Amino acid sequence: MEPIQDHLTAAINQSLKKLGLKKEELPEVILDFPTDPRFGELSTNIALKLAKIIKKSPVEVAKEIISGIKSSLKKHKLDKFIEDIRVEGAGFINFYLHNDFFLEYLKLILTKGYPALKVNYGKGRKVLIEFVSANPTGALSVAHARQAAVGDCLSNVLEFSGFKVKREYYLNDEGNQINILGRSIELRLKELNGENIEFPEDYYQGDYITDIARIIKDKHLEIKDFSEFGKDHILGIIKQELADFGVKFDYWYSQRSLRESGKIEKAFLVLREKGYLYEQDGAVWFKSTVFGDDKDRVVVKSDRSFTYLAPDIAYHRDKYRRGFELLINLWGPDHHGYINRLKASCAAFGKDPASLSIIIVQLATIFRGGKPVQMSTRRGEFITLREVLDEVGSDAARFFFLMRRTSSHLDFDLEIAKKQTSENPVYYVQYAHARICSILRSAGKRAKIKSSSLLLLKEAEEISLLKKLWQFSYILNVCVLTQDPFMLTVYLQELAEHFHKFYDLHRVLSDDDALTEARLGLINGARIVLSTGLKLLGVSSPEKM
Repeated sequence: MEPIQDHLTAAINQSLKKLGLKKEELPEVILDFPTDPRFGELSTNIALKLAKIIKKSPVEVAKEIISGIKSSLKKHKLDKFIEDIRVEGAGFINFYLHNDFFLEYLKLILTKGYPALKVNYGKGRKVLIEFVSANPTGALSVAHARQAAVGDCLSNVLEFSGFKVKREYYLNDEGNQINILGRSIELRLKELNGENIEFPEDYYQGDYITDIARIIKDKHLEIKDFSEFGKDHILGIIKQELADFGVKFDYWYSQRSLRESGKIEKAFLVLREKGYLYEQDGAVWFKSTVFGDDKDRVVVKSDRSFTYLAPDIAYHRDKYRRGFELLINLWGPDHHGYINRLKASCAAFGKDPASLSIIIVQLATIFRGGKPVQMSTRRGEFITLREVLDEVGSDAARFFFLMRRTSSHLDFDLEIAKKQTSENPVYYVQYAHARICSILRSAGKRAKIKSSSLLLLKEAEEISLLKKLWQFSYILNVCVLTQDPFMLTVYLQELAEHFHKFYDLHRVLSDDDALTEARLGLINGARIVLSTGLKLLGVSSPEKM
């Protein structure tokens, strides 16, 4: 069952063709939920957008569009699901769906289970999502943890929505930071062996450096390359922490292997042949201004070493050459100024810059006891992913890291995340699922549903819950279009609220067998949607709490 909003969008676009406008004059049709449910299930402001172009009032334009919509829906036999289409307010077109539509949707969910919820927005397009990509020089911070949660959940949502997704971690396993890591470990080892060492301020200060040095000392290891040992040790910790957080990658892409493969030089050869590289002041420059960047960028310094941009250019060219059509990178806020130059490099290779999507994931502040936890990366003092996992567990950590738009700063309250009350959002949602499972267990054989009994669902809270179930596919589409899974956490909390409100006002198990069947079907549909949504978040769906 294709989402009804897709059919309505197609019907609106079909109607717009009759207005005599050029294709480039037509704005995008966007369907949204009215803020007040009294104004239907879906609404569009397309008439307000077109009014100035057509030079008619929005209400007049809306009436013309509605006429075309109705004929299109009738032609495709979808009019039976539409109770009414009205022009309301300043010229909004509001759609009122028939309750039979929501009952059909519930029947589909009960018949097919979670596969009925899948959509095909991606149509098999290949996507590579690169996220976390923290240098293996220390533990993963809460900033990395938030990126991990967002990247993994977004991958799940895109897969569920018809994309072919691969997850990648770009491993910066060479360069100055790795060399400093090795020297830091070596100096701490000398300290442990009794030498008086003056430790440089710009070396890694955290206790974990001493811990690594102590492993070497206690195990009497003969280390030829401290940088290599330290990198491998920390990478092992990172992989284990991510696995405990429910995050797995398809590829770990080594920057060192990229350099050794000659792919950087090959990429530069192509750019040079296209005329996008030039030499000046002994350095090699990329003509990124040709593609909208504010200035050209150095890719090879006068000492013939590469800048940070050089391997990134080759790396993203390689992503396309591996067959990926859409590239999504999750970066921290300190990389914002890097976006245009990288998009310019993609354009230089003949790729649409829009096919590279760079999502800036803002930082998170950890609160304990109502006060923010102070952190200092330079001194190695910060809350790590491991500490959050140990304190609140993976479920709460993932849910909380996803509860704000990626473009917004996140406040993470550890005390709330540990509460087993409705104040804790993840507990509230999981409890709704467990509560439904408990009712279904109590129902036993009565949980077998006859579709005819669903017609008895007529109470306001029953219809509200039905409509909220249907919104799941719409929310998925929002997550896909915005490339941000945060709306899924909002939706699941609202769905749980609708269930709890229904359950508090109406008995599910009663002497009326037909009504019991209907309500069991309704809450089982809610269970399936809750479970599916939690799975996409990477959060468990407990059957008992």
